[in-house]
Amino acid sequence: MLNPRLDLLSDYPFQRLADLLGPVEPDAVVMSIGEPQHPPPPMVAAILAEQAAGWGKYPPANGTPDFRAAIAQWLNRRFALPAGLVEPDKALLPVAGTREALYLIAQVACAPRPGGEPPVVLLPNPFYQVYSGAAVMAGAEPVFVPGADGPAALPDYAALPDAVLKRTALAYLCSPANPQGAVADAAFLERTVALARRWGFLLAVDECYSEIWDDNPPAGALSACAALGSGLEGVVVFHSLSKRSSVPGLRSGFVAGDAAVIAAFARLRSYGGAATPMPVLAAAAALWRDEAHVDANRALYRAKFDIAEGLLGGRFAFRRPPGGFFLWLDVGDGEAAAVKLWRKAGIRVLPGAYLARDGADGVNPGRPFVRVALVHDLATTERALARIAQVL
Repeated sequence: MLNPRLDLLSDYPFQRLADLLGPVEPDAVVMSIGEPQHPPPPMVAAILAEQAAGWGKYPPANGTPDFRAAIAQWLNRRFALPAGLVEPDKALLPVAGTREALYLIAQVACAPRPGGEPPVVLLPNPFYQVYSGAAVMAGAEPVFVPGADGPAALPDYAALPDAVLKRTALAYLCSPANPQGAVADAAFLERTVALARRWGFLLAVDECYSEIWDDNPPAGALSACAALGSGLEGVVVFHSLSKRSSVPGLRSGFVAGDAAVIAAFARLRSYGGAATPMPVLAAAAALWRDEAHVDANRALYRAKFDIAEGLLGGRFAFRRPPGGFFLWLDVGDGEAAAVKLWRKAGIRVLPGAYLARDGADGVNPGRPFVRVALVHDLATTERALARIAQVL
């Protein structure tokens, strides 16, 4: 009576970590989860209170005109898009955080193939686990593609055999990448968009870390579309307020891109998507229009990069991430290091193997690594990183 595809899902990384380490203790420093601990902007509580009457209304699945206008304005400003490329009423939708949307987009893209052969979904390796779950539950074959220049790099889908690309229905790309922090430049994105269009698959670009960067703002896939022409054909991007504005509990994000895909996605979400409440839409619109709190948020992460570089530079293949807030540290055996840090320091980190799959050579590219989330305040971050350096 249960869907047999459920048996094909691997255990979620945090369940595996709980099985490995046991329950979280009250005084633990949890650096395994990418949950921002910075205080949320004060405007959020104020707007939710002002808009309290909206809790008594069913929210529209496509959001409000004001929300859609705020998103279109932000995309145009942030990625220097030409006017009219993103049509607010056709090319974007609110979503309940990017996880929901990244999962459901596979239901839109993965059509049955002639002869019963499953479609292919391309994923980076290592990867955000929702991508693989989405592929499996959509009846597709996930193909895990390692970094083109090692486990800290992004995958080059163009290097795949034509036989794989011919079957591909959907490709996920994350930039800045979780967990490595690698950032796709404009040329990389343009090549990948062109590849998707040439082979007729949908490119889903997870850009939820795009506003946390060190030296330069990351390029975006919609900018690549603008440079190539042909509108937003074959591309959708995903953004969230969770990291940008330190409001993971607000569960507010959006998907934007190819109008035909957005229309199909809207139809699907009218059945199974979680509509964003009216007060949340109002708060979200205000957050997308404000950059001051984002600048302050980014400065805090940059200060934590400074601390990490001072304590870990030259060790564990430390690389200051150009984007995102994770450290991807080569400790030899990520699982053993996670156990040691938990038992000796009360610090919880995530083994890199839990974010990757064995390649064709039987090697898991994440196995030597741990992912460390720099989500705490400066003092906690400094104490924890110093202890990590000492213990390891």
